[in-house]
Amino acid sequence: MGEVGTADRGLAAAGKEEEGIAAGADSDEESSPIEEVRLTVPSTDDPSQPVWTFRMWSIGLLSCALMSFLNQFFIYRTEPLIVTQITVQVASLPLGHFMARVLPRTRRRAPAMLGGGEWSLNPGPFNMKEHVLISIFANAGFAFGGGNAYAVGIIDIIRAFYHRHISFFTAWLLVITTQVLGYGWAGLMRKYVVEPAHMWWPSTLVQVSLFRALHEKDEAGKGSRQISRSKFFVVALACSFAWYAVPGYLFPALTSISWVCWVFSKSVTAQQLGSGMKGLGLGAFTLDWSTVSSFLFSPLISPFFATVNIFFGYVFFVYLIMPVAYWGFNLYNAKTFPIFSSHLFMSNGTKYDIPSIVNSQFELDKDAYNQHGKVNLSIFFALTYGFSFATIAATITHVGLFYGKEIYRRFKASQKEKPDIHTRLMEKYDDIPAWWFYSLMALSVTVSLLLCTVLKREVQLPWWGLIFACGMAFIFTLPISIITATTNQTPGLNVITEYAMGLIMPGYPIANVCFKVYGYMSMSQAVAFLSDFKLGHYMKIPPKSMFLVQFIGTIVAGTVNLGTAWWLLGSIKDICSDSLPADSPWTCPGDRVFFDASVIWGLVGPRRIFGSDGNYGALNWFFLIGAAGPVIVYALHRMFPNQRWIPLINLPVLLGATASMPPATAVNYNSWLLIGTIFNFFVFRYRKKWWTRYNYILSAALDAGVAFMGVVLYFSLTMENKSIDWWGTAGEHCPLASCPTAKGVDLGSDSICPVF
Repeated sequence: MGEVGTADRGLAAAGKEEEGIAAGADSDEESSPIEEVRLTVPSTDDPSQPVWTFRMWSIGLLSCALMSFLNQFFIYRTEPLIVTQITVQVASLPLGHFMARVLPRTRRRAPAMLGGGEWSLNPGPFNMKEHVLISIFANAGFAFGGGNAYAVGIIDIIRAFYHRHISFFTAWLLVITTQVLGYGWAGLMRKYVVEPAHMWWPSTLVQVSLFRALHEKDEAGKGSRQISRSKFFVVALACSFAWYAVPGYLFPALTSISWVCWVFSKSVTAQQLGSGMKGLGLGAFTLDWSTVSSFLFSPLISPFFATVNIFFGYVFFVYLIMPVAYWGFNLYNAKTFPIFSSHLFMSNGTKYDIPSIVNSQFELDKDAYNQHGKVNLSIFFALTYGFSFATIAATITHVGLFYGKEIYRRFKASQKEKPDIHTRLMEKYDDIPAWWFYSLMALSVTVSLLLCTVLKREVQLPWWGLIFACGMAFIFTLPISIITATTNQTPGLNVITEYAMGLIMPGYPIANVCFKVYGYMSMSQAVAFLSDFKLGHYMKIPPKSMFLVQFIGTIVAGTVNLGTAWWLLGSIKDICSDSLPADSPWTCPGDRVFFDASVIWGLVGPRRIFGSDGNYGALNWFFLIGAAGPVIVYALHRMFPNQRWIPLINLPVLLGATASMPPATAVNYNSWLLIGTIFNFFVFRYRKKWWTRYNYILSAALDAGVAFMGVVLYFSLTMENKSIDWWGTAGEHCPLASCPTAKGVDLGSDSICPVF
């Protein structure tokens, strides 16, 4: 599921085994020992290109603030749109060229305190290094698995779900320290996983390829029918902008076209099968781009082999395991609850009243809990946790068996190898002084300790919990970074941190999520920062410029994220509440799952849910099942080495295919898989020139158009309480999809569900 997310979507894109790694490093000093890097990254540099320019600062700050605002704004919506770095890459290019044409070229002398050299608002053509820094600037606040600072979710659940108080100052310190702490870990590990050639970070090569494609001469020849990329981007953006007014305001039912529900309007089972948002989504699809890209990012960017892996995992879980568990075995009294829901329930099928088991000290009221009884989950939610357990274990064993030797050889070679061409080219620039990182680490840890002592009443996390979290992040950052840098696989260990803290300190929901953010999420943020460092390494960006851009971008993004969240939480009535009208987009699906996780792992604790005192202890066997799966696949591979299809069985991807569900729903997956197949199989195979020229541009334009129209609709109509009321604005019309089907379950006179 989204919050319990396991492995990165790039999991399937594992790097090839490199033969003769040590020899390769010495054989050709003018190239990289990694073939993919040799084919993608230029082995040249122009140190005279200006990077510290007014264009970079102005576009970078604007992109960072705008991207942070949009991603935080849309995170509360039923179909949250995530504006990615690729969108910024594409959108900032014409803006940079425009500024290069219109800004004055007059050169002035800087004050003596700033070096006294000459400077200009327009030092020449807009260059690739400026473009890279702008993208990194905007991406500084892009958290692991989402488009905003992860710690903002803590503020959301405190205010919108628990209805408790946290001050803005405490919230700001929490957000900024967790973001900057990850940057500190990245600085400490940089020399081990950025500078060595064998730490090649496959995902960065996509960015390098796109930058080079965007900066190639792009003028259509005489008589050519092709339009330039910039014109295509503007046209596609305008179309996306105009169309989103239809599903975003005029006809929201297009968000999930669940025609099975319309045909069988009185059948609970048919609506459970056909609902794209509350069921298994059989036949459901969408005409809303935000639904397509909201949880899995743009399908136009995902490689087709990853799409295929996710397809098989999705079909296996949703259309095989789920029907058998629900209708076949009634597993965990599944029919007493909705088939698909992220809510928590009482044993009689009614929703669990979470605020009633929280005392005035914001802790678990054990007497009230014993009176209400054990927490129950929908079968989909429960099995998703089980599959997340399996995915964690499978990722570790899969990486160890299939890539263990490769990782070891590459890390060993990286410690002995001579600097490759890219590292030697980077030696022309002043390196980042180590004390910058040490000071940053010391400051962020000190402020975090003050937060956990002076303001402990608001965050619950004790000082020893912070030290434990920092120790866990320090231990795991290097191995996780090495795995990501060599195989493009990122093991998801966040459930482990939640599980561990829940066992040690149950009854404290905010302490648990704070521990996860300071421990696992700061480590994940470090991996994202290290990836940006490697991109800067390949693109020959001066290290000090990288440091300042990332650091300032992190502060700006975190502040904008929090400011946007604070504004929306205070201005939208009943935001994230179950009492919202059917056509309200402010349902906060991600925060709902995050809140439920805080209850499961923090407030109630894993012992009362996944232990002997709970209903779901058997799900712990999924850890063993997941760990054993890759062992079997590896054994078959060794027994039948000529069967090339066996190593393609990537169990972490298959088991984790539905990791975003919930909050993602079936209609998100159906549409994502369909669009991904069309563009990255059929268009890529039969219209490759078009795909090469326009695919990424189209993805960025669709994202940007939806984002801008969404904001326009909010400020012009939603804030003014202007709405329309007709059949097309009343949701997906699957009201019976959330009904239980067990005999005798009565949800009360207010419910439309029949009693069987």
